[in-house]
Amino acid sequence: MTYKQIKWLILMLPTVSIGIWEYLRHTLLMPYISMETGNFLSPLIVFGVTIIFLLKLFNMLEKIQAELNEERSQKGALQERAKISRELHDGIAQSLFLLSIKINKIGKQANLDNNPHFIKMKKTLQHIHEDTRQAINNLRVPPVESNFNWTDTLLNHIQSMEKEHQFKVQMTWEIGESLFSTKDKVELYACIKEALINVVKHARTNQVWIDAHETKTGWTCIIKNKTDQQSLVNSHKGYGLQILKDRAKAMGSDLSIHVQDGEMLIAFVKEI
Repeated sequence: MTYKQIKWLILMLPTVSIGIWEYLRHTLLMPYISMETGNFLSPLIVFGVTIIFLLKLFNMLEKIQAELNEERSQKGALQERAKISRELHDGIAQSLFLLSIKINKIGKQANLDNNPHFIKMKKTLQHIHEDTRQAINNLRVPPVESNFNWTDTLLNHIQSMEKEHQFKVQMTWEIGESLFSTKDKVELYACIKEALINVVKHARTNQVWIDAHETKTGWTCIIKNKTDQQSLVNSHKGYGLQILKDRAKAMGSDLSIHVQDGEMLIAFVKEI
């Protein structure tokens, strides 16, 4: 039922109900109901119709209005995200790209390709550039909502990262979307993206495993990759693991991180 139809029903229902009552009263009920009784019943009938039907119509009207307001808000937010994305791309990302070219040129001219400080500076610049590109991509991708196909959105993002960063994700996903709240979807999606970015930045591997399955009390998502001690030290120096901890806390899940036999394992466990 549309917004306009509900408005007309709200306007017409009291009039129609009292009209039907008066018609029945004068054509069928006159021998059985006195004038005084009929006059007393008229406002009661209108009130009863209001309670039974109009309150439901008002609730429907409020729901439609809330959905329209939310749609406008989301549209405005997406437009603003697109604007910020364009500004980042045309400004900071382009400047970082040009700076990278200039640094490479200087390195070749000064024969600094084997200088450890120069190599470290190049890697830092590369990480900043990748972070900026990831931020641009995050702004362009619509936020995950409960009415989206969340699993497909996640798989598409992982495939995009595999292609862009030349690594392979072995994925086993056995959790139904109905088990996730909207908050779970938003936070877990961001956690998996952040974990993969940390692999690109710090781990010396081209192989990642993601194993997600339901448990008797909720669900578990495990992300595993090959690593070494230096990569682990570098990952702990950044903000990536702290971001994972904050997001795990936000969705009410337990986060555990283990390193053993050259493998780093990140596990999210939530009980429902």
